[in-house]
Amino acid sequence: MAEGKTFTLLRVEMRRMLVAAGLNEHDIGAILAQIEKSHRHMSIVAFAALLEKSGLNKEKISNVFRRFGMDDIAIHEVMDIIDSYKINAETGRLYEVRLDTG
Repeated sequence: MAEGKTFTLLRVEMRRMLVAAGLNEHDIGAILAQIEKSHRHMSIVAFAALLEKSGLNKEKISNVFRRFGMDDIAIHEVMDIIDSYKINAETGRLYEVRLDTG
């Protein structure tokens, strides 16, 4: 991402956005606790990963980011970074392929 931008939200605003995205109270509590653990600062990529682990699909995550005020180009870049992390995690795994011919 070319330029960094900081988004500051009140806890109640964050909770409202997450409820609107369809998360339950347990998941919201876990996300807010994780943000607290990181001294109330978190990269947008880490935050997106938390949302994804909580069951939100990319479209809902994008909608949350739009509510933050992010533009679609920045959202697309974040999603590309997340996809890259997933691909890199997969390339470290070993697979066995066996072809039996008759």
